[in-house]
Amino acid sequence: MIDLNTTTLADLHPSVERFHYDRAAVSPGVVHLSVGNFHRAHQAWYFDRLLGSPGHEGWGICGVGLIDDETERLKLDAFPAQDDLYILTQYAPDGGVTHRVIGSIVGYLFAPGDPEAVLARMAAPETRIVSMTITEGGYNQDPATGSYRLDAPLTRAELAEPSRPRSAFGFIVEALRRRRDTGIAPFTVLSCDNLRGNGAVARRAVLAHAAALDADLARWIEAHATFPSCMVDRITPAVLKEDAERVNAECGVNERLPVICETFAQWVIEDHFCNGRPPLEEVGVQFVADVHPFETAKTRMLNAGHSVLGYPGQLAGLETVKEAIDHPLIHRLVHDVITHDAIPVLEPPPGIDLAAYRDSIIARFGNPHVGDRLPRITGDGASKLPTFLLPTLALQLERGGETGRLVFVMACFLRYLGGRDDLGRDFTPQEPHLTAEQIALARDPARALLSLPIFADLKLTADSPFVAATVACVQALEQRGTLAVLDDVLSGIGVLSGIGRAEREEK
Repeated sequence: MIDLNTTTLADLHPSVERFHYDRAAVSPGVVHLSVGNFHRAHQAWYFDRLLGSPGHEGWGICGVGLIDDETERLKLDAFPAQDDLYILTQYAPDGGVTHRVIGSIVGYLFAPGDPEAVLARMAAPETRIVSMTITEGGYNQDPATGSYRLDAPLTRAELAEPSRPRSAFGFIVEALRRRRDTGIAPFTVLSCDNLRGNGAVARRAVLAHAAALDADLARWIEAHATFPSCMVDRITPAVLKEDAERVNAECGVNERLPVICETFAQWVIEDHFCNGRPPLEEVGVQFVADVHPFETAKTRMLNAGHSVLGYPGQLAGLETVKEAIDHPLIHRLVHDVITHDAIPVLEPPPGIDLAAYRDSIIARFGNPHVGDRLPRITGDGASKLPTFLLPTLALQLERGGETGRLVFVMACFLRYLGGRDDLGRDFTPQEPHLTAEQIALARDPARALLSLPIFADLKLTADSPFVAATVACVQALEQRGTLAVLDDVLSGIGVLSGIGRAEREEK
């Protein structure tokens, strides 16, 4: 097999699609922080298609690795060796497959090794957008208040030495300071993470970090920079060794950075840019005045659906999203949570039929070629659940709605924190934003619900029926197993003393 780089493009297998623009003429107008698989399957894919039209050569991407770990060091070696190219493989639910070389990333910088190079690129006048996919947990938010944590050790270190940043917000603030001091207009900060009001969250973090250093800088950023919110959607699983070997065999290439994803993609962006923007509407991106209805529907239906199937699926000993959604009980749970719990408290986005959207989500979960692993779905629930599932639960509690299905999912989450599935196999819950002491609280479900910061917005009390029902459900899970309890919940019998009645009418 041949190596992937600029000189071997013409030698690739004919089935591999290649870009047809002059990549040598492309310059980076975007700096993207944290070049994970999702960014390369989503935003970089859109920009690659945009570059295929003449006149957009200034909208290439310079990727930045923020974390000094094995994965980022692999990219540090592989990106230059492959001239920043990689192959994106898309799998359709019907089995169709396409391979495409993506050329929109035209540079990769490793921030831990050379922070000054990153700052120079961000401060350059050609950089008009700084985007990021740093995951929900990367925004340094206090889980109880949502405020930016100035007392976090990393933040304190950056504030003490602002010219050597390590976090996304340290880099953004220092780059904006340099632009202000040299008379260069600010860039747009574009968060592409699954957060409610991700633009507002990013804005709050940047302003708090800046104000702790220089009040005048914070005022300048507030007056001149913009932070549009956006909604992103494309299922992009982790690439396992066997996935990489299959892609390389199909393409006849030694590709060190393969990405796989589904064919579905959606990107909705608030049209609020301070320094120009690319015409991404030419390649299917929606620019709107208000992203909120789109992001709310997506996070509370698709992302919540992942959590709804993830925790019971992992406890039941299943391994992939497809295995979970193919189980009739879990399939019905996902359908019913979306239909009867989420949709009634959602504002439909313009032009979106929520029932049809639900059906498309469930079909996408069943894509046999995008085998997302459940541990990736269940990991970092402390950051995901407050955005994906708890808002629906809070609204249902507020309106006195039936919450049995959500009781079950919360009980599964607490049981998951215990680190043992129904087959007696131990696993380590991946909860980087919970301490060991907080994880241990799951052994006392009532105390966990009342004291863990992620549940603070529910305003639960010790005598809350929801607390009592969740405690009873955790006990039932321990005694009878996940699927047996789920069967009762969906059948409306027994375990939750009537709270778990299933609504049978279709909406």
